[in-house]
Amino acid sequence: MIRISAFADEISPDLDEQIAVLTSEHIHYLDLRSAWNVNVLALSDEQVDAIQRTLQARAIAVAAIGSPIGKVPIDSPFEAELQRLERAFTLARTFQTPYIRIFSFYPPATAPQSGKGTDMPAHRGEVMRRMRVMSERAREAGVILLHENEKDIYGDTIARCVDLMRGIAGNDHLRAAFDPANFIQCGQTPFPDAYDALRPWLAYVHVKDALPSGRVVAAGEGSARWHAFLERLRADGYDGFLALEPHLAAAGHLGGFTGPELFHYATQALRGRLNNMGWAYL
Repeated sequence: MIRISAFADEISPDLDEQIAVLTSEHIHYLDLRSAWNVNVLALSDEQVDAIQRTLQARAIAVAAIGSPIGKVPIDSPFEAELQRLERAFTLARTFQTPYIRIFSFYPPATAPQSGKGTDMPAHRGEVMRRMRVMSERAREAGVILLHENEKDIYGDTIARCVDLMRGIAGNDHLRAAFDPANFIQCGQTPFPDAYDALRPWLAYVHVKDALPSGRVVAAGEGSARWHAFLERLRADGYDGFLALEPHLAAAGHLGGFTGPELFHYATQALRGRLNNMGWAYL
């Protein structure tokens, strides 16, 4: 059975409001990215304890740690990212999730902003080195790193996402978090092209859609072909999370915002498609 999760900080910065809306929508999982406007990796131990108590009291589990690891220039100090990765491992153990979302680095801070990651092939060797190190540490820690395809990082196009997965062959602790809207914003076709290419490594799905212009819309209202995509996921036996990340009110470098009313709209758009196809979910 598939499970619906959500980037709850898209509802509100306030944890109590996040939980209240998730409860009203009968969503039992969240992707922990931030609370009280504090990024998940910067949360204090006291804040982590407070989140854990609140989630346990409301029977909500953490589906994934929505970290920003790898969402930095490729020439930034790698040791700092490894330290953040260790913190993410601690959080994954605390919240009992095997998943940590990561990225595959931006061009150097001094590089021209040419768009669509076109500067990144020159830095492939360093990207692969860093991804191998992080994947090996994930293997040792017993967690799975979920690489999200994101505009302007190395793994933004279909070909480079596949290159990443093949380049870390033999380590099943790096898998793909599939984001259809992000592919559209990079001029790529999420379904069937990206799905067919990345299916061997796909372990997680982000629920958002986009128009050809790049504007983010609710699932099924853009170019991602969500109905056909969901039918194919079911036919292929997908058994995992569909994580709502609507970005309907705003989108930024480290996340997006939707608000309670638009979040309800996005949730109903997804539930409606699942109900129409008779695909049971939790």
